[in-house]
Amino acid sequence: MTVLSPRPDLWSLDPSVVHLNHGSWGAVPRRTQEVLSALRAEAEANPMVWFRSVAARLTVARLELAAFLQADPDGFALVPNASAGITAAFATVPVPRGSRIVTTNHVYGASRYAAERVARAQGAELFVVDLPMQADDDTVVALIEPALTGASVLLIDHISAATGTILPVARLVELAHDRGVPVVVDGAHAPALIDAPTGDGADFWTGNFHKWPAAPRATAGLVVAEKWRQASYPLIASWSEYDERLPERFDMQGTQDYAPWIAAPESLRVLADLDWPVRRPQITAMLEEGARLVAKALGTSVGEVANAAPTLRLVELPTAVTDAEALKAHVSRELQIEITLTGFEGRSFVRLSAHAYNQPSDFEKLSVGLPRVLA
Repeated sequence: MTVLSPRPDLWSLDPSVVHLNHGSWGAVPRRTQEVLSALRAEAEANPMVWFRSVAARLTVARLELAAFLQADPDGFALVPNASAGITAAFATVPVPRGSRIVTTNHVYGASRYAAERVARAQGAELFVVDLPMQADDDTVVALIEPALTGASVLLIDHISAATGTILPVARLVELAHDRGVPVVVDGAHAPALIDAPTGDGADFWTGNFHKWPAAPRATAGLVVAEKWRQASYPLIASWSEYDERLPERFDMQGTQDYAPWIAAPESLRVLADLDWPVRRPQITAMLEEGARLVAKALGTSVGEVANAAPTLRLVELPTAVTDAEALKAHVSRELQIEITLTGFEGRSFVRLSAHAYNQPSDFEKLSVGLPRVLA
């Protein structure tokens, strides 16, 4: 199995626990935590001085995060998470009564709930296109195309949280725009996994920095196309509501904790020190080998998708799981391994995700313990 240096000095994760679910909550490097703690201490030492300084610091951080994504800084706003970005997008795009919001069966649950809420409120239809797990790009485009008739918006994942599939965003944006349909992209997993993920022309794109860039949680970006910027507002009305420019009007949301946003660029520097362009394919190779090892131990197979994200892999479970939360808690308690589960097309999978702190022995431990727990 591929051998990497996990650099335990960079992380404060409990070494007695195997962490194989970076894709859900991430993990924040020690250096970033130290910056975060110092910022919060500064805020408590003199809140008045802190809040007077926040706007300028946010501008610096926002520009660094936008540059990391290679996004237009004039259209890049900070939001707490991708779900907030999706909700802000739906608050901007007109959804006429009788129209349809089109999405797919790969859509993240919270994003679907946002679409359902808008559909109910506006008297619109939520139309879900079923995409087979192994559908290639041509099949994805062919299945979505007829659903766009009468659509007011297309909501798609950049990387499916359910399957780890990278969807053909550029082709879908072109397809939808040819029919006058705006596109909202849930790019929750895309930062640091897809280079320049915001360049495909979507009307709205949103992604989390707390996942693969390993920034503090509650740090995400919303990229808004120029035609929508004047109409796009944060979900909370605050003093920044009257700022004429899109990025700044999202910056100041009352007394929320701004330290994670300001500290987030430190995690980008950690990625640079890890030589992320070299490290990422090494993690992919380790993950693929580890997933095969676990699948062999379970007597199943690795979930096959046409275009898999670099650091997410599915391993099918022998039988469908009826209580995923109970099983995850059982694995955590009995094996001291953290995993997550996903379901698709009536099948249950362990969704394995890895970062620079993982090593081959993590997968070996899961391959030994998981069959015993399932039995």
